[in-house]
Amino acid sequence: MSQNSGDLRVRRTKSLLREALVALIEERSFDAITVGELASRAMVSRAAFYRYYQDKYDLVEKIFEEAMDTLQREMDLRGNTVVGEYTSEPWVALLDREVQMERTPDPFVRLFDHFATYERLYRALLGPKGSSWFQTKIRAFLADVLKERTQGLNVFPNSKSVKESHMMVSGVVFPLLAGMLIDTITWWLEHGRPVPPRSIATFCFRLILANLREVSQWE
Repeated sequence: MSQNSGDLRVRRTKSLLREALVALIEERSFDAITVGELASRAMVSRAAFYRYYQDKYDLVEKIFEEAMDTLQREMDLRGNTVVGEYTSEPWVALLDREVQMERTPDPFVRLFDHFATYERLYRALLGPKGSSWFQTKIRAFLADVLKERTQGLNVFPNSKSVKESHMMVSGVVFPLLAGMLIDTITWWLEHGRPVPPRSIATFCFRLILANLREVSQWE
């Protein structure tokens, strides 16, 4: 077997297992699913499952890692890359400009475009039958994104920046904002995306900005 054929078989097996996971969550719940059921639904052997994943939790973790990597690329979060790290300057400049012009930054729109593209996956994993581990991890991920990317943002003209606010530094604000964002995304997907991505992105951006402006004034 050629290397390309082997790679194709690996990708196909992993894809079948992930599709099986989503389908079984929709029918039952993540907690009730067994590895045997996943393998059976994907029409692969248990040995094939364990060749790539330790258990169903490892499968969800790998899905999370790949999904967040894709999301980062699509939102262009990495900006200026230096030895594997990224800086917040491009986003801060973008956010400052868009805040002053009262426009929704494109990365927020691309965020909702991403969730719309992978709607079925996120609706299953973020919904009431989904994985609590996945839900916790994605909240933490988005909290880090919001914190990293708004550090130098001045939410009011001639005011202190976000990173100078005591409430921001304390670490309580960004997890709350991320939770609000995930709850909105989950509602949007579960209700069949009743408004376009740009509309819901604008709503969320304005809500986040209003909260940042409020807490930036607290001592």
